[in-house]
Amino acid sequence: MAKRKAHSTLAQESPLTTIPIPVTPFDNSLPPKRRASQRIASQPKVEPAPANPDGNLNARDGGEAIRASPEVEELDERLKSGKVVMDGESHVKKEDKDIDDSDSPLSDLSNTDSAVKAGNSKFKSKLKPAGHIGVKSGITDKRTDVGTTVQVTKIKQQSAKGYLFLDPEAEGDEAADEEEIQAALSRPPPVNSDYLPLPWRGRLGYACLCTYLRNSNLPVFSSRTCRIASILENRHPLKDPNEPPHPTKNRPDRDQPASIERGQAFLESLGLANARDIVKMLRWNDRYGIKFLRLSSEMFPFASHEEYGYKLAPFASEALAEAGKVAAELGHRLSTHPGQFTQLGSPRKQVIESAIRDLEYHAELLSLLRLPPQQNRDAVMILHLGGVFGDKAATLDRFRENYHGLTQGIKDRLVLENDDVSWSVHDLLPVCEELNIPMVLDYHHHNIIFDADQIREGTRDIMDLYPRILATWKKKNITPKMHYSEPTPAAITAMQRRKHSPRVATLPPCPPTMDLMIEAKDKEQAVFELMRTFKLPGYDSFNDILPHIRRDENKAIKTPKQRVPRKRTKKAKAQDEDIEMGDEAIDTADEPVQVEIPDDEVGMGGPEGRVYWPPGMEHWLRPVKKVVNSKQRGDKKAATPAKKRKAAAEATEEATKLKEELEHLQQNGVSHARKRANLTSKASAKNAGASQKTAENVSKPSASDESTSVSEKPKTPSRRSARTKKISYAEDSEQDRWHRGILN
Repeated sequence: MAKRKAHSTLAQESPLTTIPIPVTPFDNSLPPKRRASQRIASQPKVEPAPANPDGNLNARDGGEAIRASPEVEELDERLKSGKVVMDGESHVKKEDKDIDDSDSPLSDLSNTDSAVKAGNSKFKSKLKPAGHIGVKSGITDKRTDVGTTVQVTKIKQQSAKGYLFLDPEAEGDEAADEEEIQAALSRPPPVNSDYLPLPWRGRLGYACLCTYLRNSNLPVFSSRTCRIASILENRHPLKDPNEPPHPTKNRPDRDQPASIERGQAFLESLGLANARDIVKMLRWNDRYGIKFLRLSSEMFPFASHEEYGYKLAPFASEALAEAGKVAAELGHRLSTHPGQFTQLGSPRKQVIESAIRDLEYHAELLSLLRLPPQQNRDAVMILHLGGVFGDKAATLDRFRENYHGLTQGIKDRLVLENDDVSWSVHDLLPVCEELNIPMVLDYHHHNIIFDADQIREGTRDIMDLYPRILATWKKKNITPKMHYSEPTPAAITAMQRRKHSPRVATLPPCPPTMDLMIEAKDKEQAVFELMRTFKLPGYDSFNDILPHIRRDENKAIKTPKQRVPRKRTKKAKAQDEDIEMGDEAIDTADEPVQVEIPDDEVGMGGPEGRVYWPPGMEHWLRPVKKVVNSKQRGDKKAATPAKKRKAAAEATEEATKLKEELEHLQQNGVSHARKRANLTSKASAKNAGASQKTAENVSKPSASDESTSVSEKPKTPSRRSARTKKISYAEDSEQDRWHRGILN
C-alpha cells in the first residue's frame, strides 16, 4: 500500500512515555519540499490563497506532516529538554539505561531485527511508527519465507544499537547484509497464476493524490495540513488585518493577544479547501475512466487530536455533501485508510483512546458525504491490526475487546487488511469471520508475509481462499475490494520488497468485477498504464502530455516594459516611425487571441486529454527550469549596440591623440623616425580592430600630410617578431623607406 503519512507533527505537550525515537526526520526546521513554481511566480502579483501550500508556509502538503500521536508528542518534549543525543556511529538515539518502558508498545523493539548493520553510513531506512513491529526476536515465525525468517530471528546483537520502527506503509530504501541477501535469493520461487481478469468490468482506483492536478496552477488536492506551531501562531491576528495573509509580508503578529477561535478558523479553512477540491478530482477521474478514489486522512488536520481536535459538523457539512453528491452522480466509490497509529490491539490505553478518536473522525467524514445506501456501505475504513507486542494471541484478545466497544457507525465501515510486517491472511481471516469484519486482500503484502506451512508465495495458492474472503463482504452486503502493487525491480530481501514500484505491469488474478485499488507511487498514472497495457475501458480517453506545456490553464499575459527612447535625429525618427507602423500592422495581423478557459475545464487536460506522462517523466508536469550558464573565462562577450558605440568612440579618440603626437614629432625633425615608426604601427593596429563606423568617423588626412597619415596601412604588411628582424622581399616604396628611417 502507499505509505500513509501522519496527521500532524510534533505536539507541544508533556511527554506520555519514554520511547527512544530517532529525531532526524522530524526536524521542525526543515522547510516544505515544494516551493512556489516558476509558473506561479511568473503570474501578475496575486495574493496567494491561505490554503495553498505553494504560497503559504503555514499550509503544508500532507507528505510533510506527521500524524498526531502520544509518541510524537513525547518526542517533541524530549527534543526540547535535550535528553536525546545522537550516536554518530550508529545514527540512532540512546536513552538513559534506567528508563523502564516495559509498558510501551515498543518495549520489545530491542529484540527486533533492524535489517541494517549498525554503523552503516548508508542507513536509509524510514522510521517505523510505534507499535508496528515484526516478530519478537528469538522466535522463528513459520509465516514467512526463508529470507524473511532470517530477518525476524536475528537477536539483540544488532538491534541493541538502535531502534527500528516498522510501518506497514513505509517504503524507504533498506540496506541489507550479505547473509540476508543470500537467504532471500535462495527462497523458493513464487508460484503465480496465469489468469487475467479480462474483459475487465470492475473499478480501478488510486490513493489520495492526483499528480496531474497536484501540479496544476492552482494546485488541486485534498491533503493540506499544518503543524501545531502554525495553529498557535495563527491564533494571533495578522499585522495588517485589511490585507490577505502572506508568508513573509503579512504574517500573524505575536505581540497581539491570541484567540483560540482564530486558530480554529485557520484549521477549518484548510479542511474546507481540501473538501472542495474533491469535486474537481472526482470529475477529473470520471473523464478518464477512473471510478474509485481513496480520500486522504489528512483532509481535516488534527481533527482527531486530543487537544486540538474538533467535529466536522456543521462547518464542513455543506462542502462534504457537495462532494458526496458528485460521487453519487458519477457512480464513484470512496474509501479511507486510517494511519499506522490507529491500533486497536495496543496494550496502552492512550493509544486505544487515540485510535478510537481517529476512527470516529473518519466515520463522521464518510457519513457527511450523504451517499446513497449502497455507496454509503461501500465507503469503508481500511485498518491494519498493528503490532504483535510480543504475543499475537494477547493482541488479538485486546482487539476483540476494543472492537466490541466501538460504536455501530464505526463497526459498519471497519475492514481489516493483511500487512507486510506482522499479520498474514491466515492470521486475520479467522478473526474477520468471527467478528463479521470484511477482509481486504493485499497481494503485495501477501507475497512478503504468509504462512509457509499452508501456502506458497505468489498469486496461485491464495486464490483458494477467495471464497472465504469474499464471504466476509457478502455478509454485510458490501462490494468487495482488493489492493494490488508490486515491489521495485531492485528489491531482494523482504524489507526491500516492501517498497512499492512506481507503476504495475499486470493485473492480479482477481474476479473481473472487483474494485481494485492500485497502490503505486505514480498514482493515477499507474492506472493509466494498466489501461493502455490491457486496453481497459477508458484507455483511449487520454494522451501524452506535452513536456512542460499546459494548454488547460488561463495564463496571464505579460505586458512588456516600455523602453525609454533615446534621442534621434529628425531623419532617424522618420525612418523609425515608418518601421514601427509596418511592425504594428504585422503584429496586429499575427497576434494570437487568447481564449479564456472556463473554470470547469481548467486542469482537465484540454480537448485532447493530454494528462499521461511516461514513466520517470513527472518533471514534464512543471515548467522548464531556467538554467543560467556562467561564461567561461576568456570567452568573448557578445557585442551589443551600446558596446559598439563605446568602442567606436574610444577608437576615434585614440586615433586623434596619435595623429596629434605624430604631427608634433614631425615638427621636431627626422631624428625621431624610430619613435614615429612605432607610433604608426600602433595606430595601424588600433585602426585594424576598429569597426567600420570607427573608420568613417576618423577624418582623412590632407594631401600634404599623406606621407604621415596614420589611417593608411603599408602596402606589404609583414609579421613582426621580438627576436627576428622584419624582412620584406617586396620592392621598397618611398613610404616604406621613410618608415624605416632610410629617407630623410
